[in-house]
Amino acid sequence: MRQDDVDLAAQAGGSAALLPRWSPRSNSRSRLVLASFLMLFVELALIRWTSSNNLYLVHLTNFILLASFLGIGLGFLRARAAPDLFPFAPVLLALLVAFVLGFPVRTGTAPGGGWELVGLFDLPPLPRPASLAVVFLLTVGTLACLAQEVARTFASFPPLEAYRLDILGSLSGIIAFAALSFLRLPPLGWGLVAAVTLAALLARRLSRLPLVALACVVLLLGAESVLGSFQWSPYYKIHTQDLAGGLVRIEVNNTPLQTALSVKEIRATSPFYLYPYTYAGSRDDVLVIGAGTGNDVAVALAQGAQRVDAVEIDPALLQIGRDRHPDHPYSDPKVTTHVDDGRAFVERTERRYDLILLALPDSATIVTGQSALRLENYLFTTQALQQARSLLKPGGTFAMYNYYEPWLLDRYANTLRTVYGTPPCVQLGPSYGARQQAVLTLRKDASTGGCRATWSPKAAALEPSMDDRPFPYLGSRTVPSFYLWMLALVLLASVLLVRSAGGPLRTMTPYVDLFFMGAAFLLLETKNVVQFALLFGTTWVVNAAVFAGVLLSVLAAVEVARRVTVRRPLLLYAGLLAALAVSWVVPPAALLELSLLPRFLAGVTIAFLPIFMANLIFAIRFASAGSTTAFAANLLGAMVGGALEYLALVLGFNALLVIVAALYGLALLTGRRHLAAVRP
Repeated sequence: MRQDDVDLAAQAGGSAALLPRWSPRSNSRSRLVLASFLMLFVELALIRWTSSNNLYLVHLTNFILLASFLGIGLGFLRARAAPDLFPFAPVLLALLVAFVLGFPVRTGTAPGGGWELVGLFDLPPLPRPASLAVVFLLTVGTLACLAQEVARTFASFPPLEAYRLDILGSLSGIIAFAALSFLRLPPLGWGLVAAVTLAALLARRLSRLPLVALACVVLLLGAESVLGSFQWSPYYKIHTQDLAGGLVRIEVNNTPLQTALSVKEIRATSPFYLYPYTYAGSRDDVLVIGAGTGNDVAVALAQGAQRVDAVEIDPALLQIGRDRHPDHPYSDPKVTTHVDDGRAFVERTERRYDLILLALPDSATIVTGQSALRLENYLFTTQALQQARSLLKPGGTFAMYNYYEPWLLDRYANTLRTVYGTPPCVQLGPSYGARQQAVLTLRKDASTGGCRATWSPKAAALEPSMDDRPFPYLGSRTVPSFYLWMLALVLLASVLLVRSAGGPLRTMTPYVDLFFMGAAFLLLETKNVVQFALLFGTTWVVNAAVFAGVLLSVLAAVEVARRVTVRRPLLLYAGLLAALAVSWVVPPAALLELSLLPRFLAGVTIAFLPIFMANLIFAIRFASAGSTTAFAANLLGAMVGGALEYLALVLGFNALLVIVAALYGLALLTGRRHLAAVRP
């Protein structure tokens, strides 16, 4: 659960108020809740599962989100249309699962020793455009079938009552998926939940074809879950491979991560684990961020550490280290393990350390060559490294190491130079294709501890990444051409499909304000997801809480709209713009200085007040709307908002608030007459 996805159900549900009355099969509140639950649950499962099998999706962080949103919108637009698409949902879901498993994209070893992308049986993968196109269309189709059932049931209730039930179902979907993540259930568990819910909703319509399709979904996901040495943590699909000598090799989401090695084997085959200690002073108190299966912890103990804080975000990786590392470092009483986000731990801890290690904390370095990655990472920003420096004791040493491409090594070295005011020591190990083992070290007093091999850029140094723009794998402040092509094709497909389902686009002119609302809300939620990731870490618990918070804010707005007559709705826009101004003036970094409880209260208020105000405006506006064309306009706006999100690559996330304010300002200018119409 990592992306801004719950607004799909929220916006789709709210927009269903526009649907003309349709004669439903059952005026059942439980049916609407269950259908909404299924729709969001399947969406969340697809967002996580597809990216674990297809590395093309690793750096397209909202690709499945946009496909899901488009599919949900199309399903609502076809609420009264024939044929009934819902029985086809299992078929399309089975095709999607079969395609992703039959045409995976993973990391393999190139002939020259570097990394390359491969498919099934190490054959070349499908070309990226073909792979993404099939995944996109099948996702759109699956969600469209599910959403049509939601929309048909939705239309049998008064608009705000239906909206409320839809949000309750969506919230249940988030809770259920979070619970499965907590229990570390594999995709078989997700598939069983979806299959049972689909079968219950289909009931008498469960003919042979949907039944066979559901069985195929369960069998395919069951095979992936049971066959081979796979396990599913809250973050990764983890594959363990037994090697000679009792060693174990770990892959996460089809990408090599680490081989658990004894200190003896490290000295013989991977001595760069020892490089940070060459120029370090005392090493009594050591902090290891990215502890993984325990290699770095074992080395720290062998180097005389008296206390080691081992931080690892994934509990499953820690457990593998406890069970299978040859030196069993996690059993040593000197070691304290912390299941936490590395940046969050650095912000919260009050301890001071002789040595802080960023120990291969990001496996994404080996896929940086697959176009420019838009992966947010708050562990390598100047603010994060400044905080790490503040945790060092006098004479303490900071070190970070991984397999770097030359330009990425230059960026991180320049970031350290920015923080410490002097170039870091650079120790190089063997090369693996375009990447090279490298260790960067500096002491708190900005000395190198006697190291003479200091960094100097071969060309103009790349600017450091910042908390507001945490994209270390992007070489410059641009939107890479691949993203532009992808977004253009997604938007073109959206226009064509919405035109087909919703009628001529010129009929949307009266609803241009809804277009701007759709674009603004998607950007607003994106900003809030990112803000909470910085304040509290990118753990699955934080993400689930944010998604639930968004829906609770929407639900609160619906309840207010149902019970309170807003006599001057124009003032809601003033309140919304004021809330956005507060978010702009008080950046997330300012809240990091607060203790946990005040930080939480301030973060919740700043993040969710604009969402509440925006959805109150949304509910009032939809009360006066009366056609599916209005929803088509809102859908196109949301798709444009998903594309505008990529402006953060150039401008940073805080600048999105300016765009959000401008879009809501345009919504006010173009829709003010509708606000006047609802006054008593």
